[in-house]
Amino acid sequence: MSIQRITIAGVPVDICRSENLENEVLELLAKPGTKQIIFLSVWNLLKARRNKEYAGCVQNADLVLPVSKSIIRGAKFLKKSTPVRYNPFNAVIEVLSVLESHYKSMYLLGARKMTLQKAESNLRATFPSLRIVGRYIGYYPKAAEDSVVEAIYKSSPSLVLVSEGIKEKDFWAYRRRNQFSSSIFVYYRDALGIFAERIKRVNEKAFNHGFEVYSEIFHNPFKIFLIFPYLWYIIIIVWYRLFKK
Repeated sequence: MSIQRITIAGVPVDICRSENLENEVLELLAKPGTKQIIFLSVWNLLKARRNKEYAGCVQNADLVLPVSKSIIRGAKFLKKSTPVRYNPFNAVIEVLSVLESHYKSMYLLGARKMTLQKAESNLRATFPSLRIVGRYIGYYPKAAEDSVVEAIYKSSPSLVLVSEGIKEKDFWAYRRRNQFSSSIFVYYRDALGIFAERIKRVNEKAFNHGFEVYSEIFHNPFKIFLIFPYLWYIIIIVWYRLFKK
């Protein structure tokens, strides 16, 4: 493996260079069983510190890619190796490109019917050599659960892209990890909405500067209160720097 796993405030973060991502994806495909790639934000990092099950989910993940600039700053402040920050959508595109170049398959899970159909159509046009072997809408009733799991198990896709409408988010694959034969699971809430051109992706320049949270606050002013968990994150990082070796 060409990745290095470090911990930031007790939470695992992987250092995976962009040029090594293809090899990492191919190695995951070669492994049996359920695999999971997690996009770790600073909010998820804090969640992993207070939620035992989510901590297990992150620990169990095969690849934990940081998406918040605060995590990168935290690693530098703690004098650890510096992780590579990923834009989740760009990372999904990179993974899909790897799968297409090796004629692999994927399954789409999430979103409303119209969004899912449009996303599938656009994905087929963009990645013609990538086989889409199934799809199922999000917000599905509990009674449909067994059918969804069985469909994914039987189609055995290389990748399951999980998006909006799946309330359990990263937990969905983690809690069912023993029910699939061999697939990589990736949860990214906006993925299908962006592919369907219903959701506008974060401006690249804003993301590079770490300003993506301002877009979230613009759409939901109550997110201004994220300043409080952010301040708590800073306190934790300072505490680790002063008292933890």
